[in-house]
Amino acid sequence: MHLQESGQMYLETIYILSKKGKAVRSIDVGEYMGYSKPSVSRAMGLLKQGGYVVADSDGFLSLTEEGRIVAEKMYERHTILTRFFISLGVDEETATEDACKIEHDISDKSFEAIKSFVNNK
Repeated sequence: MHLQESGQMYLETIYILSKKGKAVRSIDVGEYMGYSKPSVSRAMGLLKQGGYVVADSDGFLSLTEEGRIVAEKMYERHTILTRFFISLGVDEETATEDACKIEHDISDKSFEAIKSFVNNK
């Protein structure tokens, strides 16, 4: 199953919320992303079906190994691209918004070049 940009964003959100050390539920994802309960529910169903997310009997979400790999990749791209834009003089809010738009489409080759540049500054 090819994951759409929205699916990648959901996985990244679950990853970010879980890094804060608490159990993640669909309602937490919806609140963080500003999405409605039905939208989140539909997306979680698709992500579960695709093998990216599992939910326990209490409704707490966890990323599968495959889901975690995608989420970590998006999170790394987001943070590196944000740092890159800030280093160019872009304000943090704009840098974060632009990174979010670009992280899903940038090639691995271009991202690795930016990552190398940012990490060697």
